[in-house]
Amino acid sequence: MENQKYCKYCGELIDIDCVICPKCGKQVEDLKKNDSVVINNNVSASANATVVGFGRPKNKWISLLLCIFTICGHKFYEGKIGMGLLYLFTFGLFGIGWIVDIISIACKPNPYYV
Repeated sequence: MENQKYCKYCGELIDIDCVICPKCGKQVEDLKKNDSVVINNNVSASANATVVGFGRPKNKWISLLLCIFTICGHKFYEGKIGMGLLYLFTFGLFGIGWIVDIISIACKPNPYYV
């Protein structure tokens, strides 16, 4: 208790050397000229993490070729069996969905995630 004090804004128990309350984020003391401020933002889990897409990666060019030459093959390639069958029996939703899919697949990054 001797190395701690209470924040004057939120009332939480904080370290005696704190200038900014780690609980509420408000400044509890004025900075002096000789004070050094240590910012401890170590989040080791996210600092070394790599950002990857969610789902299964799919190759844009394979999907685009399947879309152009088979009308419904790209849906089966993506694992969307129901949509693949719908495209198969309706000729790519009467051609409109097929054209929209060609444009949307061409604009996707490689690889894209499904």
